[in-house]
Amino acid sequence: MQHRVAALCLFAVASIPLHPAAAASLPEIKTSPSNSVPECATPGRLLAFLKSRNPNLDPRFESVPSQYMRQGEQLGVRWDFAFYQMILETGTLSYRRGNRSGDVKPNQNNFAGLGATGGGVPGESFKDVATGVRAHLEHLLLYSGDKLDNPTADRTRKVQEWGVLTKWQSRFNRPITFADLAQQWAPGSNSYARMIDGIAERFVEFCEQPDPRPELLAEVRRDLRLAAARAQVPSGAELAKRAIETGKSEQDGKRSALGLAQPPASQPLAAGLPSSKAPPASFKILNAPKEAEAETADAPAALPPAAPPAADHKAREREAQAKAAASVSKAPPTAEKQQPSFQVASAAGAAKQAAPPAATGQKCRVWTASYGGQKALIIRSVIDKVVNYTVLDVNDGAEKREADAFIAAYAKDGTIAGEFVSQTQALDKAFELCPEG
Repeated sequence: MQHRVAALCLFAVASIPLHPAAAASLPEIKTSPSNSVPECATPGRLLAFLKSRNPNLDPRFESVPSQYMRQGEQLGVRWDFAFYQMILETGTLSYRRGNRSGDVKPNQNNFAGLGATGGGVPGESFKDVATGVRAHLEHLLLYSGDKLDNPTADRTRKVQEWGVLTKWQSRFNRPITFADLAQQWAPGSNSYARMIDGIAERFVEFCEQPDPRPELLAEVRRDLRLAAARAQVPSGAELAKRAIETGKSEQDGKRSALGLAQPPASQPLAAGLPSSKAPPASFKILNAPKEAEAETADAPAALPPAAPPAADHKAREREAQAKAAASVSKAPPTAEKQQPSFQVASAAGAAKQAAPPAATGQKCRVWTASYGGQKALIIRSVIDKVVNYTVLDVNDGAEKREADAFIAAYAKDGTIAGEFVSQTQALDKAFELCPEG
């Protein structure tokens, strides 16, 4: 990577103005409240900039600007200057040095010459554009002083393990900038930082124009919002661990209302976070996967739900009604589907039946959850291609609030599929909708 840069610089320097003062004040590598990417640096404008410099841009590289923004925002890197560095390193994605091909080839998806040390050494290859962009941004983070866990590029891993940058980084008592990076990234070159700055200055005229592809910016922002939401969602395993720890700490042996029985790893139920002040609902699965049934017909499919307070005799009465209803054989849901009858072994046990998969080909599960009320709703959600029908007990007058809270916490993008006067009626309907086990 480092030896190759001097030759690459020779063809670029003639067309890029040099600004020593500006180059010396290139931004810090890592973003901060005082070091953010300008709003005008959008994927659409950067793509137009690329095409103005390389009219023969390979169409598969049109996603490069969006990837720099998407992953740069996630990693906290000044991805606009990383993008300008990529232009310098790749000859605006032509991978050529004047009339000659460079050591790195376009199909390597290597946007920073990682591992290319000159003399025809091609450096590393990455499986796609997104992976190559991430490798570049992680390498920049390494230069900034961050320690990386499982870096994408082998070059990054080796530089970190060997402590190549440790002595150089120890000289700084301030954040490391792109100008500082240039001294180590391209030793022996006095123009590397100035060329990056020159590319940044050339982009200014595009920054002053309307975004030609605003949909690219909207798409990246949407992806970033989704990624941030997923990062806050606890996994099924985490929820189960919380329930166990909470249960152990309670002297009366009761489980927390968030004490969910962990579903199979391929069928997580938790998705999203509560957006309401409604307390978490206790819930359990009613029909377990067939794998669980194979172990023992009487084994419960889930841990017991949270026990109702001693004073809540109505809740105990509803639970008894649900158990009674669960022991009754069901008739086929419709004459059209001709589903065989089946029987539920117990309220928390496996649903035993020989019915084929639903007509849609999707697996389904029936769950119960409760906020302690008399009414019941069926919440329908699809998670990992499994349709979940949750019979949710709700309080009169708080149906919507409690349903919204449950959907936000456990059934992202779920919908209310029905409203019933009792849990028994709702269970009957849920098993009509999902007769499989």
